[in-house]
Amino acid sequence: MNTQLPREITASEIDAYHRDGVVLLKSMFDSQWIELLDQGLTKNCETPTHRARTWARDAAGRTMFWDSQAWQDIDEYRKFIFNSPAAELAGKLLKAQEINFFFDAVFVRSPGTQFSTPWHQDEPYWSIEGYDTCTIWMPLVPVKKKNALAYVPGSHLSGHIFDQYNFGNLNPDGKPDVDQVDFSGIAEEIIPDIDADPEQYGVVSWDMKPGDCVAFNSRILHGGSGKLDENQELRVFTSKWMGDDVRIKFRECGMDPDHSAIMTEYGLKPGDRPGTDLYPKVWQLEKN
Repeated sequence: MNTQLPREITASEIDAYHRDGVVLLKSMFDSQWIELLDQGLTKNCETPTHRARTWARDAAGRTMFWDSQAWQDIDEYRKFIFNSPAAELAGKLLKAQEINFFFDAVFVRSPGTQFSTPWHQDEPYWSIEGYDTCTIWMPLVPVKKKNALAYVPGSHLSGHIFDQYNFGNLNPDGKPDVDQVDFSGIAEEIIPDIDADPEQYGVVSWDMKPGDCVAFNSRILHGGSGKLDENQELRVFTSKWMGDDVRIKFRECGMDPDHSAIMTEYGLKPGDRPGTDLYPKVWQLEKN
């Protein structure tokens, strides 16, 4: 399997990432990486972490499964994080000196699931702060444009604090001790009804096949990714990466996933650069 980028990330792709907050990159991971992640995802679903949750379950039994931070227990995920081109890809897009891994998250929709992800940004939920973040969203099965995660280009530059959704509400099984957030005390505005007029907001998404990925900034508004056809499932692996300006921040509004306790246990505090074996440095720019 290819441990290096299959091609150079172009200047136009880097510009698009910083201008739009999102870029589609075709055929960036070979079939062996996809097969490895798919094997890991199967293990993840069979033996989920204590953080795992079913976000939705309908009357027909169709589900949306989510889990995160499973990489320390799943060899396939670890191999991908440390040996795949993902960290270098993030480094090139961010124009970073070094890249640390943040966490993994998986999203599995059974065939025909109609659940749609609420529109949101990622960074306001996280126990970190910084522009230099990159999520790599990878479908492990073919996905149609209408079902793929969708984005509002340029929204990562707005600087707005939105009254965002509490994903802790996605808990039909009533699982206890689920992370909670409440942005109402700090929000400057509500998220507009993007679904009512996606053209107005320039919403983008793409048909994708395994090996393709979308890289996006944690401040961009994104959502959707649902309403599957009856014979279509969706299996997605995401990895989150941190560049040069990222620092730890504990948020009074709550965090999801909340890393504050484990960060404190490892001696990390607000204002620190994330590190230790929790957030390992995986890539750095080679000096000429």
